[in-house]
Formats: sequence, C-alpha cells, structure tokens
Amino acid sequence: MSDLLATEQNDLYNPNVLINIGPAHPATHGTLRVMCRINGETIEDANCEIGYLHRGIEKLGEEKTYHQWMVYTDRLNYCSALNNNITYAMTVENLFNISVTERTMWIRVMCMELSRIIDHIVCIAANALDLGAMTVFFHLIHWREEAYTMIESMCGMRLTTTYARIGGMSYDLPDNFTERLWKFCEDIPKTLDEVEGLLNANRIWIDRTKDVGVINKVDALRLNVTGPTLRAAGIDHDLRRDRPYYVYPELDFDVVIGSKGDVYERYLVRMEEIRQSVRILKQCNKRIPAGPLWVDDKRVRIPDKMDVYTKMEVLIHHFKIFMEGIDVPKGEAYTATEGPNGEVGFYIVSRGGPKAWRMRVKSPSFIQFQAFENTIKGGRIPDAIAHLGSVNIIAGELDR
Repeated sequence: MSDLLATEQNDLYNPNVLINIGPAHPATHGTLRVMCRINGETIEDANCEIGYLHRGIEKLGEEKTYHQWMVYTDRLNYCSALNNNITYAMTVENLFNISVTERTMWIRVMCMELSRIIDHIVCIAANALDLGAMTVFFHLIHWREEAYTMIESMCGMRLTTTYARIGGMSYDLPDNFTERLWKFCEDIPKTLDEVEGLLNANRIWIDRTKDVGVINKVDALRLNVTGPTLRAAGIDHDLRRDRPYYVYPELDFDVVIGSKGDVYERYLVRMEEIRQSVRILKQCNKRIPAGPLWVDDKRVRIPDKMDVYTKMEVLIHHFKIFMEGIDVPKGEAYTATEGPNGEVGFYIVSRGGPKAWRMRVKSPSFIQFQAFENTIKGGRIPDAIAHLGSVNIIAGELDR
C-alpha cells in the first residue's frame, strides 16, 4: 500500500489520482476494497485490501463442536452452501475413515451440481447487470429461485442449508422431487439459449468483455487460480474428473475449456458448465438407488426422531451427540472438491474429542482476489468492474 500512496503530492500537475473501489459500492459484490491509482480512466496501480468481513470462522471451527460448526460452512460461499456443507462433512468422515451410503453419495452429487448451477447463474446474472444487461438478469434469476425452491423441499432452507450431516444427510428427498427435477432440467436449457441469443453476438457485450481481464495460462498457474477462471485460460483441470469422489467416475460429462481467459470466455465456460450440470442431474435422477441415508456407525449416526421420543437409551445417545459432540479420532485430513468457483478445501487436525485442534479453509475467492490486482493494472475502471464480476468473488469466504 505504501508504494501505491507514494505519489508526488507536491506536483500540482500530477495526473495521478487515488480512488477507492469499495467497500461500499454497488459493483463490488460484497465488502471488497480496491485502492487504485488512476490516470484519467486508466488504472496504473492497484492494491486489494482483505479483512472487511473477517468473522474468525476458522477460529470458531476450533471452538465449536464438529456438528455446531456445520452452520458456519453455509456462511462461506452462501451462493453454494451445499457444496461447503458436503466438503466439510467429507473431511470429518475421512478422519473417521468411514464412507457414506450409496444413496447419500448420489444425493450429495445432486446437491453439489444444483449449487454449481445457482452459483454460475448468480455470477453471470450479476455480471450482466453490472454491464447494463438487465433483461439477462431477470431471465436467469428466475431459475436460481426455482433451484432454491427445490433445495427448500429437500432440507427446509433455501440459502443457508446445513443439509449434510457427518455420516449422512438430515433428510431424504421428498416424494415429488424426481418429477420436479426432471422439469427443471428440461426447461432451463431454453433460458440458456435465450441468454446466449441476447449476449453472444451483442456488440456492447462483446466490446465490454472480449480482451478484458485476461488471465492467460502462465498467469493462471502462477497465481494459483482454480475453477472456471483456470479452465477459461485453457488449463484442462477439474477435480471431479482428475481427483474423483463419490459417483463422478460413473457419470458422463465434459470439462469445459477456453483458451483466452478473458471475461467473455469465463462467461461462456460458466454457461456451458450449467448445461453439463444439468446433464449430470439427469443421470443422477435416473440412476439414484434406494437405500439408507446413514452410515451404520454409532459414533456418528444421529438416531431417528421416533426412537429418540420412545427409547431412553436412544435419547441419551442423541443428547450426548449434540451436547457433548462426537469423539473424532486423532489425525489430520484435507479434502477438496470442485466448487463452482474453484477448489474448495477443508483441512482439519484432530487431537481427539469433539472439537478440531486446527481448522483451515481453502477458498477460491481468496486466491481470485489476490490475482485481481495484478490483472486490472493497465486497464480501465469499467473493465475492472467487468473483471470482478466474472471471477465471482464472494466476500464471505474471502475473509475467514
């Protein structure tokens, strides 16, 4: 920051001006602050400041029991809370060295792909709105609400879901979920076609997004970005295929790759990834097996409510799980999944007992925001806004 402030204050003719983009700005998508030194409309230097939304979530992970901390995963990337829930539950399950049931695996994959669709819709719709395409926003945001309505039928919540449990899921799928998911998967591609008809050949959209915010292959690897931003730069990497988990090896889908790494290609990658998620959801809806939700392990299994109400021993067991917490074996585990914006990972060190000794979160937004200041230098202020929307930084997971 000191280098940025080192301007010639005594020079009355110095064209450089310091401005703040954020933390209270309608285009920053959260409490983000970027201090820029500008010359006219050109950004000559920039510095990203992290910490405005810091809530000590990682430290809370060492103070709360494993079950209590589940709700905090919702507050990381709140656009895709289900992905956070499931990745965290996977990490604790790895410490126990247990594997969830087959039905739970399929449900979790469905949840993660619904989260991906929601997150991509928010990214594209908000970015389009920032650049003046209001019609696109209303077209897409309808389907985000439809997806939230289905998630609400699964767990009772829309945004902050807390649906996953260590060893299972809080609820099974509702009776009419299969039919509703089929309708969702059949109808949403029509809207995607309409949006592409509005944007792909739109002269204003092309001028605002092509050759803007370019992150090439070399910079993408050097800056350690992941997810759609990495793939738009031409790097063929997706954890669902390259480090597979759950039932992804059994599913047929394509990894979407770009070449140039600009705002326009990040938009195209996300649009096609929504289609691939729909493709995955159709396969899951067709192939999901019947069976139990919970792993048969008393260390983690939450008893059925009816047994809690009618059996004293089960009531005591239920009470101990939630009041004292589960006894996690000693060890350490890192688990990562392919989140909507990149690699989402949880690293837990356990010394035994109901609380983590160390809890760390790898969030894609933290990496993307570090790369942001390098990318916008030399560009213009409106281009910085377009670039910021295209990488979809969520302040909730940036400040942990």
